[in-house]
Amino acid sequence: MRICRVAGIMFSINNWFLALLGVYFAAGVLGKGLIAFAAVFAHELAHVWMARRHGVPVEEVELMPFGGVARMSRELVVRPRKESVVAVAGPMTNLALCGLALGCGHYGPWHEVYGPFFIQCNLVLVIFNMLPGLPLDGGHVYRAYLARRMNLPAATHRAAVCGQFWGVLIATLGTGGLLLGLTGLDIIATGFFLYYAARREKQEAPYLYAQHLVTKNRDLERHGVLPGEVLIARQDLPVWRVTQLFVPQRYHLVYTVDEHGRHTGVVDEAEIMKTLLEQGANVSLDRIRKGFRP
Repeated sequence: MRICRVAGIMFSINNWFLALLGVYFAAGVLGKGLIAFAAVFAHELAHVWMARRHGVPVEEVELMPFGGVARMSRELVVRPRKESVVAVAGPMTNLALCGLALGCGHYGPWHEVYGPFFIQCNLVLVIFNMLPGLPLDGGHVYRAYLARRMNLPAATHRAAVCGQFWGVLIATLGTGGLLLGLTGLDIIATGFFLYYAARREKQEAPYLYAQHLVTKNRDLERHGVLPGEVLIARQDLPVWRVTQLFVPQRYHLVYTVDEHGRHTGVVDEAEIMKTLLEQGANVSLDRIRKGFRP
């Protein structure tokens, strides 16, 4: 459900979050539900502010029980440093709100019920969102870390699998807690939703190849130079094996050799990515047009 537009960005509430607010209303503690909503809203505003500060367009933010999902330009994904900074902004804001609430407890207005609950909500958001799995903030930091060592689709796939693991674990622990009378259905629902959201991230991983190439070409056009990386590969190797070593913000040249280790040519990253997108991942390097042949 759409709730408002802030600075050109549409904010909406996910149905799971609406259901959680309904549970709070039915239990007669709607005030706590609104506090949880405020903590999540502040968390997402921090992401939006940091993203726009770094020149990353934001189209829409969907609020969920564990935070939210901001639909930003895919350019953010291919810039690991920016992705990390934007991801960390949310949990840091929740920590700052905890400090502000503690200060109010000493020097300002304080409510014996809502004050501790406000701190609890913000701490839960910090701890939960720093788990290393997509689409959580910790998952974005983890993907940015992996993207310095492998290609973006592989890094995304690994971080999304971690997110699915946490979803299953949380749902399992929530089920045990429900049977023991320690937790409610909200923990189980959060686990299932996290698993679903991580699965969606994993399905979108292959499409990052195109964004990966477009961004590098744009950077090369804008700056005229990019740091380079040289790889040596056998000419019969399929292109997907080579792209596993491609990292953001580096332009790759692949020198091919035959079975005896003799140099047979060189293929640049643009040719490899074009072949991958147009002809498939199993095309061998020797079938790509050589940019140089000795």
